[in-house]
Amino acid sequence: MSFGGFPSKSSGEKMVADGLFLYNVMSTAANSMQMFSSPPLSLALPKMENLGGLGLLGESHEGGLIGRMREDELESRSGSDNFEGASGDDDNPTHNKASKRKKYHRHTAFQIQELEASFKDNPHPDEKARLELGKRLSLEGRQVKFWFQNRRTQMKTQLERHENSILKQENDKLRIENIAMKEAMRSPMCENCGSPAILGDVPIEQHHLMIENARLKDELSRLHHLGDKFLGRTNGSMPPPLMSSSSLDLSVGRNGFCGLNSLDAGTGIPLGLDFGNRMSNSFPIMPPNGPPMNMVNLSAPFDKSLFVELAMAGINELIKLAQLDSPLWFRSLEGNEESLNLEEYSKMFSPCIGVKPNHFVTEATRATCNVMINSMQLVEALMDPKQWTELFPWNIGSASILDIISPGMAGSKNGMLQLMQAEFQIPSPLVPIRQVKLIRFCKQHGEDMWAVVDISVDSLLHAITGNVPVHCRRLPSGCIVQDTPKGYSKVTWIEHTEYDERITHQLYRPLLRSGIAFGAQKWLSNLHRQCELFASIMSSGGDNSVVPPSGKKGIVKLAQRMTRGFCSGICSTVDEWEVVQDVDNTKLMTRKSSGNSGAPPGVILSASTTEWMPVSPQHLLDFLQDEKTRSHWDVLSQDGPMRSMLRLPKGHDPDNYISILQTSAAASADANQSNVLILQETSGDALGAVVVHAAVPAAEMDAVMSGGDPSGVPILPSGFAIFPDCFPESGNSSGGGSLLSIGFQILVSNLPAAQLTIESVNTVKSLIARTHQGIKGGLQCN
Repeated sequence: MSFGGFPSKSSGEKMVADGLFLYNVMSTAANSMQMFSSPPLSLALPKMENLGGLGLLGESHEGGLIGRMREDELESRSGSDNFEGASGDDDNPTHNKASKRKKYHRHTAFQIQELEASFKDNPHPDEKARLELGKRLSLEGRQVKFWFQNRRTQMKTQLERHENSILKQENDKLRIENIAMKEAMRSPMCENCGSPAILGDVPIEQHHLMIENARLKDELSRLHHLGDKFLGRTNGSMPPPLMSSSSLDLSVGRNGFCGLNSLDAGTGIPLGLDFGNRMSNSFPIMPPNGPPMNMVNLSAPFDKSLFVELAMAGINELIKLAQLDSPLWFRSLEGNEESLNLEEYSKMFSPCIGVKPNHFVTEATRATCNVMINSMQLVEALMDPKQWTELFPWNIGSASILDIISPGMAGSKNGMLQLMQAEFQIPSPLVPIRQVKLIRFCKQHGEDMWAVVDISVDSLLHAITGNVPVHCRRLPSGCIVQDTPKGYSKVTWIEHTEYDERITHQLYRPLLRSGIAFGAQKWLSNLHRQCELFASIMSSGGDNSVVPPSGKKGIVKLAQRMTRGFCSGICSTVDEWEVVQDVDNTKLMTRKSSGNSGAPPGVILSASTTEWMPVSPQHLLDFLQDEKTRSHWDVLSQDGPMRSMLRLPKGHDPDNYISILQTSAAASADANQSNVLILQETSGDALGAVVVHAAVPAAEMDAVMSGGDPSGVPILPSGFAIFPDCFPESGNSSGGGSLLSIGFQILVSNLPAAQLTIESVNTVKSLIARTHQGIKGGLQCN
């Protein structure tokens, strides 16, 4: 499946030019082959930015393919011009010639401005939208249709010019290598003695030709692959690693561009650029801990074309992984997630980022579901670090863009390639965060399908960043998104990661290997939950709440910030936490707050621990969210059960909601706690759950519920994270045990310059121990 789709009329000229360009590069290796069946053409190499035109061909051939393409162009030409034929007498030759001239009418500036605005919102309007727009702008529907066609063609041309520039760089590189090889072969020297080398009975000229011929065949195969990726061409079968001269058939076929038509399907290799040992390539194999020193010039800017090649290889591998089924994938016994057959994978794909280190383990899963978001919205969120983090608050601790390698086509994410860094996490002090530098590439496939792929480049940047240890490598991973009716999208998610298991605590190793923590099903589950939350915020019906829509949005924003703060207080580096103590499954961290990060000013102490519980995750979640049993672990509930003032469902799952609680003491007018409310968010499914809460001043909560800005409300989150233990035998009859992480954040001093005291450390450690014992007692665990 070619990601670029089938060639269209508008791209036909570019394919002809590119085919001729490839022919000019490869003429050294295939000079004995006939390029065209027609008489020889006058060929020239114009500037690369003009390769999209047809200046390479003589005008005498306009009656053939080129002529038909120009006629098609004239038929569809509208743009910002409108023309009409002049009337006259057909019998008068002079007047008849004048009548064939077209009378052009420019669109007004207002019409162009409105058309551009409509194009930005929807580059593919249907007939109804075109008629409505034409009526509003006093244009015919045919004019609007042709304007949109030409505008899309213009966007494609911009991308094609960029692709041609890259191919020119490849051509220059091959030409320089060819000259250097010829110079070296003119006087071969023996490496041992330094004297002229004797090549035996084979004449030296023939030996030179054999070596150069083999190298050019290899480069021809590689250049063909690279051209196909950028031009979006599809071959009926995949080309072999090395193509013999007998397998080449260079001709202008019916599709109008140079192609390799005689390919042996039996010796095909996987679609995509091969960076392994199966095909010789100028892109070297990266070792597990970094590339060779001669790969990166430390005194010169980094060659970003390596990222482009890696991105094209990654997008092709992702699409192939999404298309193929058994025996490459096998379905798990529970759920809809599929696991990768590593043996079959190794037969079909070569490692694009180097061989896996011996002490690394592989985690590779695939899952598919329909989510309540269209493809464009999801792609926009994935390419924006802030939206991406908000969409997956559990999975991502932080994310940022280091460099935009390619901005994509104008007004679209198609072709966007960016260098990013991200922290992947699960809320537990026993699992280190996964810090990864990656490239993210987005490409459109058809009108309603997109692909977004991530590939780690830590090893590629190793020579520049220094000897920084790599504990996690993200092989081609990402999603294929396709629009479905009613605003939904079908999302196929693929997660393929290699990581160092030795730095993870024994309790969590089975969980990570199962794919529950970072697998494809986990990503889709969180995406589905967040999309349901956003939809519930936008809908005004379905509940009897007196809170206005602006108040709901404020409550949700405050709850989401609370949950992200809870996760970062356990394992992330977002708020620059400093580790004070990390012993006996308990971690203590501290940070100084100036009051502008959503927390009160002063010294904040975070304490977290993880314990195994002999009950199922669902049983544990039901216990923690039950207001009647809250007194077992919540100090504020000692005087009586909490009273729910507001409950906002986040979707159809009853275990996903946001609530505002009031203590029993707050019911009396003279109680000290009457000015404090509890904000709580509960999110859960079969793969895990979190229950996060924080005390909020009643006056500030009332302001948020009335539509006020929640960003200035200071909160210190605390709560719980629950995961299944995934042990083979958990020792209980309720379906497995649980891993419970407990986290607290307390303000130990109002002065940011104050020092942490032993009393504060002992207080928070005592609070964690008391909470843990209260939960075990309430569950009647031994």
